[in-house]
Amino acid sequence: MAVKLENLSRSNSLPKWDNLSLEEQVAQMVVVRASGYLFDHQIQYPDWEPPAKQLQHWLQDLGVGGVIFVGGSAGEVAIRSQQLQNWAKVPLLIAADIEEGTGQRFSGATWFPPPMAIGAVAAEDEQQAQLYAAQMGAITAQEALAIGINWILAPVVDVNNNPQNPVINVRSFGETPAVVSQLATSFIQGAQQYPVLTTAKHFPGHGDTATDSHLKLPTLPHAISRLETVELPPFQDAIASGVDAVMTAHLLIPAWDKQYPATLSKQVLTQVLRSNLGFEGLIVTDALVMGAITNRYGAQEAPVMAVEAGADIVLMPSSPEGAIQAICEAVRTGRISQEQIQASVERIWQAKTKVFGGLESQSSILKNRVSSLTTPTPNLLLQLAQPSALTTVANILQDSQKIGGSVPLPPEPPNSDRQPCNLIVVDNAITCDFLGRNAPAVVLPRQLGYELQLIDGHTPAIAQDLCNSGLEQPTLLQLFIRCNPFRESIGLTPLAKNFLNKLLKKNNLQALVIYGSPYILEQLQPDLPPATPYVFSYGQTPEAQAIALKVLFAEATPVHTFTEFL
Repeated sequence: MAVKLENLSRSNSLPKWDNLSLEEQVAQMVVVRASGYLFDHQIQYPDWEPPAKQLQHWLQDLGVGGVIFVGGSAGEVAIRSQQLQNWAKVPLLIAADIEEGTGQRFSGATWFPPPMAIGAVAAEDEQQAQLYAAQMGAITAQEALAIGINWILAPVVDVNNNPQNPVINVRSFGETPAVVSQLATSFIQGAQQYPVLTTAKHFPGHGDTATDSHLKLPTLPHAISRLETVELPPFQDAIASGVDAVMTAHLLIPAWDKQYPATLSKQVLTQVLRSNLGFEGLIVTDALVMGAITNRYGAQEAPVMAVEAGADIVLMPSSPEGAIQAICEAVRTGRISQEQIQASVERIWQAKTKVFGGLESQSSILKNRVSSLTTPTPNLLLQLAQPSALTTVANILQDSQKIGGSVPLPPEPPNSDRQPCNLIVVDNAITCDFLGRNAPAVVLPRQLGYELQLIDGHTPAIAQDLCNSGLEQPTLLQLFIRCNPFRESIGLTPLAKNFLNKLLKKNNLQALVIYGSPYILEQLQPDLPPATPYVFSYGQTPEAQAIALKVLFAEATPVHTFTEFL
């Protein structure tokens, strides 16, 4: 019989883990992916997100211990998390990759700029940056709890000291161990005001790589002395700050293990992380469906190897049922000891006790959620996107902006007899949820008479035609470029540079706005004439667009034009 949350909230305790069978204990070590949308026909990644019937079977019959949500609005996820908790045998850990706030994944909640924006603030004011990081942690935790998420898969504590890194990049707080440690620990301390779990990732450090581990296995070739002075200190400080979990990296680190990636290496997880660093919390793998693992190891073997190496939780195995069976078989044959499984389940129980037991406020939240699958109580959703949270977002965006050239633009654009062009270059317009028809990057230039031209990586022929025959008028060039998973490069740099060079050659570049990666600005900036206006923002959201364009068009546009966006 499933252990219902209303019973849990009354007793403030979990059932005894040792009452579970071996299969049920191992199932607690598995976290599966689930769509945050309410209906099967809304599932966006059917290879990874099971339909409701299969998900219910995993939770209700197998006793899987947790889920990771992707997609959906904050309101939908509040209902969805309640639904899944009611299906579960044992209360679930519900996780999400919300490194930039709850709104990064679930619309309606607060979406922060990427962590590197706070790192940029730290270069000018360390104290202010630490305050921002703590506020970000607290707001993220509060909003996560409001919609049923109790496990934050953040902060990223990788030191991004490789500008060509296609997978970490702006997800890191910075390029030095000191900055990353300061801001990551501030984030953790902010989140600790609420009963949620935090996660330091990706151990032992994914910052100095130029390969996306979603696709291939990167190698970190450094000596142990370098690893101990650059990669490990942020993890050590996160552990000292009480971080609840550490997520592994799919990296080969020959200095420690020439054969297996960190996720599958006993030397890295058990010796370095557990023994050397003294970490006593949860060790969770990065997603086992990622190419760095799936391309080399089987669907059943990878979870076994991860547990054998010292992982407590296997995240997104290709086959949850197969993973459970394979791990149980490894126990029965003596490959993995029963004691190791029990130690992992004990750690999971300690984590679940933290998020479900002992706090009246959390008990109240649980009681509200389990009453029925009705619309979540308004009091919970009113905790989302509060004015104070949005003010913090705006302050980070403003404080981290980079501005150059003759800013703001004059009231009348040069060569005003020709209609100016608003050329927007984006990675992928199809999946770009921050560039709708009402986005400031579209609307504000239009109000000033600019003609819109939108180009992305799927329109190479149009881009080439535009370069060959167009760009004959004054042009505002807006680039939305940052690292994204499952892509070999860090952005559309050749395409963007082609447009930039063509506009400069024709003397028609009126201004440049870059949203996303500071490394793109570094690459393009040497080509800009000193007087050319430019604005760089770490954010890509409508708020980031409005703040950047307010700087650029301050004298050309009435202030009231921006109020609906700020």
